[in-house]
Amino acid sequence: MSLFHYKIQNPDGQYEEGETNAENKYILSNKLKEEGKTVIAVTEIIKKKWLLSFEFSLFSRITLQDKILFTKNLSVMINAGIPLARALDILMQQNKKIKFKNTLQIFYDNITKGTSFSEALSKFPQVFSPLIISMVRVGEESGNLSESLLIVSTQLSKNNALYKKVKGAMIYPAFVIGVMVIIGILMFIFVIPTLVATFKDFGATLPKSTQLIIFISDSFANHTLLILSLMVGSIVGILTLLKTQLGKYFLGFIVLQLPILSRIVKQYNMAQTTRTLFSLLSSGVGVVESLKITQDVLQNPNYKKVMENAIGDIQKGIPLSKSFIDNPKLYEPLVGGMIEVGEETGQLSNMLKNIADFYENEVEQATKDLSSVIEPLLIVVVGGAVGFFAISIIAPIYSLTDSI
Repeated sequence: MSLFHYKIQNPDGQYEEGETNAENKYILSNKLKEEGKTVIAVTEIIKKKWLLSFEFSLFSRITLQDKILFTKNLSVMINAGIPLARALDILMQQNKKIKFKNTLQIFYDNITKGTSFSEALSKFPQVFSPLIISMVRVGEESGNLSESLLIVSTQLSKNNALYKKVKGAMIYPAFVIGVMVIIGILMFIFVIPTLVATFKDFGATLPKSTQLIIFISDSFANHTLLILSLMVGSIVGILTLLKTQLGKYFLGFIVLQLPILSRIVKQYNMAQTTRTLFSLLSSGVGVVESLKITQDVLQNPNYKKVMENAIGDIQKGIPLSKSFIDNPKLYEPLVGGMIEVGEETGQLSNMLKNIADFYENEVEQATKDLSSVIEPLLIVVVGGAVGFFAISIIAPIYSLTDSI
């Protein structure tokens, strides 16, 4: 498809212009005429391929927030009685992102040709998850597409809010430690060599801590490129390893062992598991398919494994609650117990919602508490590093002063 600039006159006599995607200008002109508009001009916007590709990949990325607004706005319009194709056309005209606008154009074309909305979504598996596609399919089959889209929007919003809270709690300590490391490297490269020259001139006897700092400084000065290459290589190697199945399992295991963060990680995964299952089951998606989609949503391989085992148990006739009860290190007894009660009373969806609400509140409170715990801990760590550095440098200076 190409991007076109058009100028038209509406039936009420008002002039209007804008940009949209189409296969060619003739198809676009016919489409505008079918809508009762008088076409004045249609011009293709020609850009260099590399520039178009750059815009498409960098500035037009479809974000989670885009999907939240898309499902919410589409739900509102369908609920107001606007046909799906017309609603997609309106959203397409309003959207400014090239990639999303182009995607909506494809949706519109598919819908007008008789393709179901869920089938159109399934053509973009990298953008729209199985959760969204399944919920839309259920909404189409039940005649409650608006309600299904609203549930999807709520689900995505809650997951996004939860993720931002956990991420926000991690940013501050990571920033402080990062700054401390950068300052330390700069000190080793520019400050320490000057002091070393002074110590050598006076022939001072240096303590072990000072000798260690000088050794590190000399290593940076004499092998700067080698050390930087090793650092960059290590980072690239670790990131590459973490993309493998083994690396993901290792990272997932390590995160669950950290003394402060492990509880937040577990609460986050418990909330995400139950919220996703609630959204799917309450919309009429089957238990096995709901578990498969939840497995896809979860990021930690250990929790994915629980969902995989749960699918096998369900197919053997074993209750869902058993899979949670058998994994107390990942899911607290409260989760398995409430799911078991939900199964016995026929209120599984409500129980899952209550569990999700509870752990979402727990994550919110835990991230607030984490700040109060990490701040004094960072002060101790930074203070210890600065103190060690200061004593190692100042002690020899005082020794030189006394000898003079």
